[in-house]
Amino acid sequence: MQQPAAGDKSTAIPPSCPPQANLADGSFYTRRCITEDPSWSLVTVPHLTELCIQHIVHNFEKNPILNYLLPEHQRKVVDRLSTSLPLTVTANIVSHEDYWKRCCIERWQVCDVSNYGDSWKRMFFERHLENILKFFIPSTTDPKKVLELVPLCKGYVRKLEVDQFLPPVWVDEKEESKDLADTEENANFNEAYTHHYDLKDLITALPHLEELHLTYGVKSCGMNFEWSLFNFTEQDCFSLAAAVKMCHNLKVFKLTQSKVDDDKIKLLAHNLLDHPCLLELDLSHNLIRDNGAQALGKLISHSRLETLNLCNNQICHLGAQGLAQGLAESSTLTSLNLRLNFVEDKGGEAIGRALLTNTSLKSLHLGSNNLSEPTTAVFSQVLAQNTTLTSINFSCNHLGLDGGKQLLEGLANNKTLTKLDLRHTEVEQEAGFLIHQIVWANREAARLGSLQHPTAEPLGIKCSREQ
Repeated sequence: MQQPAAGDKSTAIPPSCPPQANLADGSFYTRRCITEDPSWSLVTVPHLTELCIQHIVHNFEKNPILNYLLPEHQRKVVDRLSTSLPLTVTANIVSHEDYWKRCCIERWQVCDVSNYGDSWKRMFFERHLENILKFFIPSTTDPKKVLELVPLCKGYVRKLEVDQFLPPVWVDEKEESKDLADTEENANFNEAYTHHYDLKDLITALPHLEELHLTYGVKSCGMNFEWSLFNFTEQDCFSLAAAVKMCHNLKVFKLTQSKVDDDKIKLLAHNLLDHPCLLELDLSHNLIRDNGAQALGKLISHSRLETLNLCNNQICHLGAQGLAQGLAESSTLTSLNLRLNFVEDKGGEAIGRALLTNTSLKSLHLGSNNLSEPTTAVFSQVLAQNTTLTSINFSCNHLGLDGGKQLLEGLANNKTLTKLDLRHTEVEQEAGFLIHQIVWANREAARLGSLQHPTAEPLGIKCSREQ
């Protein structure tokens, strides 16, 4: 065998063969070749299933075949999908909650899924739609941006909470005139140009919508404040009234802090008459007066309303009398809130007389209504006869010493009232203490009764928590 010449580096001398490997101790020599290709890797080639999953994820927007995969493969694909995929691709295909949970957490800092029936997908679509409505600018934003979302979200949206409606962008030709600056007279200026997004087409296209919470105004307007930014116009009212009338599954309707006056509330109440599902109506912090309250009194007796909140309006005794008439005829209303109004004794007496025949109302709030002893005289009879009322709030009224004594007399044989708020009513301390003892005993009896009968409605526990 020819030996290589000395100093010849073209031919390498292979290493000498190793001695016989010692099989007893498991030691042996191995050889491996490393290619000069820098992209070559020692990593094991992935399984074909893994390669297919990677391909599906990479091309999901063009070919979303999620529903054709096995359940275990679906989970792997969904875990890798990007949250930035178009909703037109994912809305009706991806039903896995983990994916929508990632979408929500990446977009919003606070995510309480318990407010959305423990459904992350429902949370995403409701909040996404709400954000679009909050920043919709009439005559600038294309309405198709909202309506194109309807086919994607209509199966999941059950509640909408919109606390802002932006008006159109328009140039005030009288900008230099300071006569109307910073005055409420400017609220009626160019009302035709301050209408907001028409909710009719949207609401009627959401078949599962059950709750609608609206506030017509602008948040964080800062130095750009104008009264016209907080207008709930006649056109807004007309379109909203038509929308809620057609929303047959609506159970809760809240229209607050929107400067709703008598004319507008009469239109809304007329469209809500004999509504098949409406159970709760919140019109607090508006400008409702007697005529509007009388229209709502008719609504009480011609609907299935259980809760009516009219807190902080401008209702006087005539409006309270209209509400009392509806209350006397109602068999469904369980809660009425008239806090921060002006019903006075004439209105308070009317409501008290209605409760002598009403057998459905459980909670009544008459705080801050300028009530005095004539009202407590009627309610003394109510407490002696009515066996349904569980909560009454008379706080911040001028009931006086005699008023407290009258309520104490009415409570002598009362076994149902579990909450009576008499703070800042000028009631004598001794009478207040005795009233508290009676109410506390009723609450304890209700609590023990709910423990013995757990299937019954826990009225006592609820009231004790409110305390």
